[in-house]
Amino acid sequence: MTAELVRGQNHPLSQGRLAIRISAGAPVLAGATLGDENGTVHGAQWVAHPGGPALPGVEVPRHAATRHRLAVDLGALPEAVHRVSVFLALPTEAGRPLRFGAVAAPHTTVEGPDGTELVCYTLTGLDSETAVLALELYRRQGAWKVRAVGQGYAAGLTALLADQGLREAADVAAAAHAATAPGDAAAHGPSRALSTPASAPSAHGTSARAPQDTSALPHDASASAARVTPTAGPYDTQASGGTAPRGPGTPVDYTHPGRRPHDTPPPVAPAADGRPAQPVAGDAVGWSMEERLYNQVWGMFEDLARTTAAYRSAVDFADSRLEKELDQALTDPRGRLGTAGDAAREAAHTRRIQLVDQARAVLDRDLGQLTAESEVVEPALPPAYACWDNPVWHGYRVPAEPPMALRLGDLHLPESVPLRIPLLVRLPLERGLWLDSGPAAAPGGFPDSTELRHLAMEAAVALVARLLAVHPPGDFAVRIIDPAGTGAAAFAPLTRTGVLVSPPATGAAGVTEMLERLTRRVDLVQMAVRGGAPESLPADVDTARQLLIVNDFPHGFDERAVTRLRYLADEGPDVGVHLLLVADREDAAAYGPLLDPLWRSLMRLTPVPDDHFADPWVGHAWTYEPSLVPAGSQVVHQVLTEVARAMTKRS
Repeated sequence: MTAELVRGQNHPLSQGRLAIRISAGAPVLAGATLGDENGTVHGAQWVAHPGGPALPGVEVPRHAATRHRLAVDLGALPEAVHRVSVFLALPTEAGRPLRFGAVAAPHTTVEGPDGTELVCYTLTGLDSETAVLALELYRRQGAWKVRAVGQGYAAGLTALLADQGLREAADVAAAAHAATAPGDAAAHGPSRALSTPASAPSAHGTSARAPQDTSALPHDASASAARVTPTAGPYDTQASGGTAPRGPGTPVDYTHPGRRPHDTPPPVAPAADGRPAQPVAGDAVGWSMEERLYNQVWGMFEDLARTTAAYRSAVDFADSRLEKELDQALTDPRGRLGTAGDAAREAAHTRRIQLVDQARAVLDRDLGQLTAESEVVEPALPPAYACWDNPVWHGYRVPAEPPMALRLGDLHLPESVPLRIPLLVRLPLERGLWLDSGPAAAPGGFPDSTELRHLAMEAAVALVARLLAVHPPGDFAVRIIDPAGTGAAAFAPLTRTGVLVSPPATGAAGVTEMLERLTRRVDLVQMAVRGGAPESLPADVDTARQLLIVNDFPHGFDERAVTRLRYLADEGPDVGVHLLLVADREDAAAYGPLLDPLWRSLMRLTPVPDDHFADPWVGHAWTYEPSLVPAGSQVVHQVLTEVARAMTKRS
């Protein structure tokens, strides 16, 4: 499973031969420095860049491109090398982006020799920087690790190299930029280091074979024939990795290389009339149809994030260009009087409109392809992934195995309405869930707080019904804490069908007893696992995964009960105890910062649309909508009745 890092986070490396793939929103040059135990680079011979791409154990691309592959053999590095730092820099020629903040965030991936993704990191938050230190491979106590760095330098590559102690920083930076001068890269194919095995001298004088480019897809990548290639923006990034001079409005390729290897053609050719090939459900990597659909949905999620980033970047560029041209018109004395100034301003506004219209046309094209794919994928989704109005629920049967993921709702962006992407999370849940029933869940202002709480309860029941429906009978148990009994009507579908393992706990005594029971279960399972004897649990311990629904928290909770709830939130998921809180955070304000760790440990969901989710690639604010049952539908009652029947047969 790929480890997705955030800035400053590290991850152990179990393999010595690595490939580092880079995807950027505009052509960049890529290189690497070799440092000692203090990170100091002792000379130009310790820097691999386009002008000198090969060092012992390291080889980098020779050209600026939007996609790169760097080869690293940790075992072939000189003994004095303790750190390999991978850097990116924007070319300095005219017409290139002036800063990383004007293009989509670069994405890096570390792969093993067989193409398996080990680590990935998206360099978000860049602004005025023109060079950035992306990743760092470092040796500590004989073991290698990778760290996500993301340190940018507004003064460019010279400042980056000087910061690592390189005295010849200016000369090396100039040589690197000179090697990527216009006219060179366009004559070459994709920017790949070692597309065929190459030999480099090792520290001991032997030849170290570099890994071959297997171009393997990651587990969440889609090889869809209808995969879009989101392109919009002011800079040219050819699919081949070339950097030919651009014309006004030439598109930028924001496609992430994990969706399809850059040196691999689409698996299905377009139709004879030039139209894109028709999308196919499950057209992604995976061992099963369920896994392929999961990967395809996440691929659509990523495509939508990146094509929207391209559009927004193009609009920002058009706005900045307009501002620059208007400033130039004002500073030119000849344009201040007469009609010349008015004509210049009108021309500037016209160019801005043309750029934005062109970017919007490309975005609409990509949205059309994604919408067509969504229309094919949605009907093919299994119950765990399907919305409640999907016909798959009419033929529902209790499963024999739990699913790999669950649909929590839908996500969309302002530019993509009405296209919605299912929010799928892997099972078992690694975090508890919190359905926010407070006014913060309705930023536009919700007229009736009682109605908002009612909607939160409806969303909670729909989510619980889905969890019960997608697990085999007896594998998932649901318990409820409802201290004041205010949720009795909302919980009726669960209580009437008999899918609960015990009646809802009410009153302070009921809260205490339920929390004691689950805390004991967590303690016993932890001790059994640590002792290597998980089968030695007492007979009265329910080994099924447990979901505890807590309504109207913190009503009915004393300080001891709150402490136990926090313990369940922290320790429960690892041993099969999960939380679902339906609560308004303001109701717990009296506890002050004591409950801050609890809220942070839970995934916040809302009963009404709210833009509090961010994607891991670009960082857009996505609007979340819960997966609710259509008004008047009996599908939940029918599904829960089938679940209860299966539970009765099993017992």
